[in-house]
Amino acid sequence: MHPVVESRWLAGEAGVRADAAAVRLFCFAHAGGGGVAFRPWRQALAPDVDVRPVVLPGRESRVRELPYRRVEQLLDPLCEALEPYLDRPYAFFGHSLGSILAYEAARRFSAAGRAPELLVVSGRRAPRLPSGRRQFSTLPDAAFLDALGELGGTPPEVLGEAQLLRMLLPTLRADFELNESYRTLPGGRLRCPVAAYMGVDDPEVDAGELLAWQGETTGEFTLRVFAGGHFYLKDAGAGVLGALRQDLARVRA
Repeated sequence: MHPVVESRWLAGEAGVRADAAAVRLFCFAHAGGGGVAFRPWRQALAPDVDVRPVVLPGRESRVRELPYRRVEQLLDPLCEALEPYLDRPYAFFGHSLGSILAYEAARRFSAAGRAPELLVVSGRRAPRLPSGRRQFSTLPDAAFLDALGELGGTPPEVLGEAQLLRMLLPTLRADFELNESYRTLPGGRLRCPVAAYMGVDDPEVDAGELLAWQGETTGEFTLRVFAGGHFYLKDAGAGVLGALRQDLARVRA
């Protein structure tokens, strides 16, 4: 059995086969997100790209596991879990919180001589920039949930279910703490290409903060801006996937 099927860190096959794909794309979701955010991508990009959403502890099939609150504690088990799947050229895509997880994993594998073909970061400022944004993780519950609703990444039907929210709240808070406590870990710059994506109306990042990702690599850098806000991925799906295909094809040419 292929090890991908067995890993609790990666979402299931979802009926999509991409055994002959030229590249494997690992996808890291926003705070509170999981593999379901990228499930449509598996079908849309197959069979050329093998999309593998990353599932962190505390959500979906791992809902009973304690979530991580510090990137430096998460990185070792994450990279250990992904390492067996680097059996072909691969790339990382991370949105918001997922951007820093993808970035640090890319640095770790690059230092070991197994760099990704491409790192795509989305909806988050470059890692060495100070944050001027509001802090979520320390807000009282009611204010925290209001802030989540304003961001638009949590479905209204979830926000309206008190019992479900009680179950999800510890993971949501842990993810925001993971993001807000993060400081760039020791290590060098990347040498792989980096592409930075954002929604033009995103209140959590501006173009200058996204452009600063260029300083994190000695390789090629691309900036793409799409219609929408922080969760532009939901509204600009076809455009994002088209851009992603182009960027993957370009670095593999």
